Amino acid sequence: MAARLDIIIPVYNEGNIILTTLDALRREVKTPARILICYDRPEDDTLSTIDANREGLAGMSIEFVLNRARGVHGAVMSGMAASQAPFVVVFPADDDFNAGILDAMVAKAEQGYEIVCASRFIPGGCMVGCRWLKAALVRTAAFTLYYIARLPTRDATNGFRLFSRRVVDTIPVESDSGFCYSLELLVKSHRLGLPVADVPAKWFERKQGASRFQILKWVPAYLRWYMYAFATTFLRLPATSVKQRSTWKIAK
Repeated sequence: MAARLDIIIPVYNEGNIILTTLDALRREVKTPARILICYDRPEDDTLSTIDANREGLAGMSIEFVLNRARGVHGAVMSGMAASQAPFVVVFPADDDFNAGILDAMVAKAEQGYEIVCASRFIPGGCMVGCRWLKAALVRTAAFTLYYIARLPTRDATNGFRLFSRRVVDTIPVESDSGFCYSLELLVKSHRLGLPVADVPAKWFERKQGASRFQILKWVPAYLRWYMYAFATTFLRLPATSVKQRSTWKIAK
């Protein structure tokens, strides 16, 4: 059966946790799915761990995608370029607790939502163990973008979200660092008037390995799209940096 969902997992030596994450996906996800493991180097221990355990992963469609550029951004962009399914989700390699919401995200997308956000800040969601600086910045951004800029999501900066095939194929990504692509696609979609939905998600500070979230380094890039959201709402700017609205008349 052809995949309805491509699950992009950026990895960097996740051999100690990847099997737990894949097992959670195997148990919980009922939507026909393909998993794209996006890596920088062939010697990444994630790949050897998966290859050594293929028997236990029987029945799962898992493919390796060599990143076109190093880092998280390069991994996600490479995964999106390799994706083919109607829906694409970027999923953390160390997340073995949110697999159960992927079917709900697909169900929302099938109702016509072009982006479905995994939200930590609605009932049923949570953010636990986050460092104070990151927590303050993330919560402030989420609050102001929802209540002031009026973005239709309570968790605008979360990199864990689902995109429709049309968003991936039609809206160009200008960002080149970190998870900024996620906020960029969200605010551009909002400017186009595309429907966005939330589902509750949990977030826990990772216990194994080092986080690749470089908050101070990425703040300037995030600020560009943060201000774009306010410009969209208060200046009523047209859909710049996005292909013409007529593109959206193409049937799904």
